[in-house]
Amino acid sequence: MAASDTGRAQQQIDEIEALSSIYGEDWCVVDEDEKIYCIKISDCLDQPKWTLCLQVILPPGYPAAEPPIYRLNAPWLRGQEYTELANSLEEIYVQNLGESILYLWVEKIREVLIEKAQSSDPEPDIKKTSEEVDEDDEDFLLEYEPPQEDPIKMLNYMTSESQEDEELPPIHHGNPITDRRSTFQAHLAPVVTTRQVKRVLEKLYENKKIASATHNIYAYRIYCEDKQTFLQDCEDDGETAAGGRLLHLMQILNVQNVLVVVSRWYGGILLGPDRFKHINNCARNILVE
Repeated sequence: MAASDTGRAQQQIDEIEALSSIYGEDWCVVDEDEKIYCIKISDCLDQPKWTLCLQVILPPGYPAAEPPIYRLNAPWLRGQEYTELANSLEEIYVQNLGESILYLWVEKIREVLIEKAQSSDPEPDIKKTSEEVDEDDEDFLLEYEPPQEDPIKMLNYMTSESQEDEELPPIHHGNPITDRRSTFQAHLAPVVTTRQVKRVLEKLYENKKIASATHNIYAYRIYCEDKQTFLQDCEDDGETAAGGRLLHLMQILNVQNVLVVVSRWYGGILLGPDRFKHINNCARNILVE
């Protein structure tokens, strides 16, 4: 192992030990070999009103050359709030290039939660919406499940109706995958604004077959040149954690200025964890194409 690799590995070890000591029971090792960790963050009240789970994957190049891959999990965190918080984390990374940043990320998230607790925001409403819930699913993050809402409506939080409609980007459709009567199909469009994301979703929903899908899961990543950060978001559409997994895939593949939608038509037979494999395979195939 090169000296620089050894140094990065030691930096990661030191940071993990420090965070484990600081956050105690709120710090969880999901997979030591894959460097996957989770931190439960709350608003510091005796009876926390707002809680969020930050999952991070530390790539080999972190912190010197690569950012952590992360996912924010909370049932109330979506739309504009998700985007603003994600952008804040990206800015912290850019401002502290080459340095360990997880502590800064956690405390920034806690600051946001404290502000929400002190404001008049109503308490979050947590309810399960996934059609399939795996009792033996090892991904404990699934307890943070977002409520089901109209995916297009969520984009209204992030786009201005006063803007002129932007040109509809071309939409590509991938080859469907069928397993035990469930069918999965991915759709992809190049996008550079959230307005275009909304237009593509609206266009897809004009197709009666796509509109009738049990779930239309999507994720997008848009690179903002001026801020040197990513504008990104995802939607489960009732398929718990699927949007976050799709966004993770896009982060790992380092794609940008792309919207990926995966439609699933449920065939009546539970697929368990295989459904996530098919969703990601559909997305990966269309991204490669």
